[in-house]
Amino acid sequence: TAGLNRQRVQAAWNAVSGAQRYTVDVYVKDKVMYCTLGSSMVRNQLYFQKDVLLEQINGYLSDDDMYIKEGEPPYINELVLK
Repeated sequence: TAGLNRQRVQAAWNAVSGAQRYTVDVYVKDKVMYCTLGSSMVRNQLYFQKDVLLEQINGYLSDDDMYIKEGEPPYINELVLK
């Protein structure tokens, strides 16, 4: 289940952020999503959209039937861009 959820979180990030080609890694630990980006310019642009991205990612995961939901929403409480 952890592997499937990791895939679904990555799909949510790619769909919502539009930064798939700049994304090096995405993972979630303790309801915190960590995104490593290969472009500092893209990271800075996304930094200012963190609240909106967080809301959209949680919405995406809520609607995703393949995402194994653990606990109540929000599924991601914080977004860390690296």
